[in-house]
Amino acid sequence: MNYKNFPMVPRVIFGRGSFNQLSEILAPKRLNSHSPFIYLIDDVFKNNAWLTSRIYLAYDDRIIFISAKEEPKTSQVDELVEDIILSSKERPSGIIGIGGGTLLDLAKAVSIMITNEGEAKDYQGWDLVKNPAIYHVGIPTISGTGAEVSRTTVLTGPTRKLGINSDYTPFDQVFLDPELTKGVPNNQWFYTGMDCFIHCVESLNGTYLNAFSQSYGNMAYELCKDIFLDNNLTEEDTQDKLMMASWHGGMSIAYSQVGVAHAMSYGLAYVLGVKHGIGNCIVFDHLEEFYPEGVKLFKIMKTTHNITLPQGLCAGLSDKELDLMVNIALGLEPLWENAIGKHWKKTITKEKLKALYKKM
Repeated sequence: MNYKNFPMVPRVIFGRGSFNQLSEILAPKRLNSHSPFIYLIDDVFKNNAWLTSRIYLAYDDRIIFISAKEEPKTSQVDELVEDIILSSKERPSGIIGIGGGTLLDLAKAVSIMITNEGEAKDYQGWDLVKNPAIYHVGIPTISGTGAEVSRTTVLTGPTRKLGINSDYTPFDQVFLDPELTKGVPNNQWFYTGMDCFIHCVESLNGTYLNAFSQSYGNMAYELCKDIFLDNNLTEEDTQDKLMMASWHGGMSIAYSQVGVAHAMSYGLAYVLGVKHGIGNCIVFDHLEEFYPEGVKLFKIMKTTHNITLPQGLCAGLSDKELDLMVNIALGLEPLWENAIGKHWKKTITKEKLKALYKKM
């Protein structure tokens, strides 16, 4: 048996207000005065001095504000890398991503592409990255995606939506400051939190399950039940617990995989541009056949938090668009193998997936 030797985030700081230690932690990592730190920040913080005033810019350091309204794209990564290289006198000291999963994935991808030739689309897949990334830091401002801990950066490319999965992807440093998640709109909080819940359901019910994945998955699953079913938690408790659920949920799939909801939501994202969290929710709502217990709980959580999911997204799609969706989903073979087993192709047909998509 040949076991995978997975990398982990080597340094993590947790605590309310820990973001205030950012400059102190970055200082020793500065290569020289011509080697800037580049901050990629969700543009919802553009006029938010509460966050930006705590970022100490020195020498040629830069903040680049980026909209998270769309899923991150390989072309976007290439443009950012070109901009950073052309505007910096020397290779940057580090990339700091501040935001949700979109910004964290962009920060991971940019840090990889600064040291690897070609275009980001060339690295979509498993273990294709040759050179270590530059120093990169992840600071989530919404909890659930697990992007802060995972070894993948999910990108929509010219032909598919697929992550850059590599040992060089994980962050060198993560800040888990629950205070940064205050003020997230209820819908967004729910969809991103459900990304974590669905990670756990798919991991815990998968054929790849092992004691490593199970221990982290169970922890995150129980935390999600506390957060989304217990109305007696304070706002601070909710923020703290969801940040830890996200971390554990991300860890639970390091040694396993996600499953049907993620595979099918990739199809929705590629063809319709549906954001990852809400896409998972739209798909998961129809997956009783695969995850009866999880879907039952999900529906209770949805009602508890007054969430109404969009209906009829796929109603007006052409056969060509539906086929593309199905092919994107079917291309994610490890996810299907985890969900169904080695012989998944016998039961998961194009017709079956097309029928499922038509319900959404």
